[in-house]
Amino acid sequence: MNVLSSGEFWAFVGVMAGIYTLFTLGLQVQFGLAGLLNFGQVGFMAIGAYTMAILVTKVGWSMWLAAPLAVGAAALAGVLVGLPTLRLRGDYFAIVTIAFSEIVRWVATNEDGLTGGSQGTINLTGQGTAAQYNGQWERFQRWVGAQLHIADKDVVMLLLVWSAALLLLWLTARLARTPWGRVLRAIREDEEATSSLGKHVFVYRLQALAIGAGMAGLAGCVYAWQFSFFSPDDFQPLITFFGWMILILGGVGRVWAVPVGAAVFGFLFAATRFFDFAPFSYLDSADRAYVRLMVIGLVIIGLVVFRPQGLLGRRDEMVLE
Repeated sequence: MNVLSSGEFWAFVGVMAGIYTLFTLGLQVQFGLAGLLNFGQVGFMAIGAYTMAILVTKVGWSMWLAAPLAVGAAALAGVLVGLPTLRLRGDYFAIVTIAFSEIVRWVATNEDGLTGGSQGTINLTGQGTAAQYNGQWERFQRWVGAQLHIADKDVVMLLLVWSAALLLLWLTARLARTPWGRVLRAIREDEEATSSLGKHVFVYRLQALAIGAGMAGLAGCVYAWQFSFFSPDDFQPLITFFGWMILILGGVGRVWAVPVGAAVFGFLFAATRFFDFAPFSYLDSADRAYVRLMVIGLVIIGLVVFRPQGLLGRRDEMVLE
């Protein structure tokens, strides 16, 4: 059977697009609203995933208690990163955040007893059940599937992930239209003018960083539920730049552009795996994997040149220089 015509394959692509929507929505809050150039978003995702796994496998907590605490841990990490660094200029702040994400990844790699080390959560089986959180999630999936009369767990996962993503999108869109959201946009446009009006710029930026980090932590929890095991290699800096690709594709500053960008990116990223015509047919599978990233990169370059506001963005609000 052709993989591109397989419903299971596209359901999986849809689930990943939902996870990237949650992940990139945090970037939209941080950069699209507050103008924070965060290149370490994947570090908060890793904190969310590992915190939940550790609380379930080592402490023995329920997934439903561990997951909110994991999101809170990611948000708290955002606060701790932001307190000493948010006063840095944009490019220096970007360097600090990418360094932070690499610190998180290397700590996870070297702390074998806590995170499973380079082998990932599969290495925790000696001290608990590494897939315990996944088993709790699968039981919940089966219950939801029984209520909706859906047998395919990938379809159930698709519905659950996108239900959470749409709820967060709606809440974020409402938040962006509040006075708080308008202050963030004002900070993005002119920090000094906003400060002169009596607004505490540092506090608003810290709040935006923490909220975006919490969304990345939630994406990490969903990623952990989707895959039974994960390792530090799943949280490479490249994941953050996938999020930035989605942000640029959809449109910076537009909340509802995030799922559009995630869907387009998911289609490009998945469909280009099966380019079996010339000149792609002359390459082996490993080389083809790099070429498909080049194809996606060319699409991004074309958008930046010909439509810098993205697919749904407004040029008069945000033009990428």
